[in-house]
Amino acid sequence: MTDFSAILKDLRRPRLLIRAARHGLSDYRRDRDLKRLLHLGALPSPDRALSVLLSEEAEIEGNRQTGSACYNVARHIEVLIALMAEARLLPRAPV
Repeated sequence: MTDFSAILKDLRRPRLLIRAARHGLSDYRRDRDLKRLLHLGALPSPDRALSVLLSEEAEIEGNRQTGSACYNVARHIEVLIALMAEARLLPRAPV
């Protein structure tokens, strides 16, 4: 099993993107937003969703860093919101 909490903790993105994503967390609805972002009919488990979202975010981040014309800041924020929200659904490791 992948340690998503460590991966997400090591993610370094511009502060404005992270703040915008945190602000959008309160409006996140898994059934609506995850289906739209991932183009799925059925909802995947949180760990499967995180795998797909991390791949999508890495591609978007690459576009941002290279200054690609296909970079979409709104999509980037939506994916970051979904990443944060799905990470909250993972079971917590015992302390």
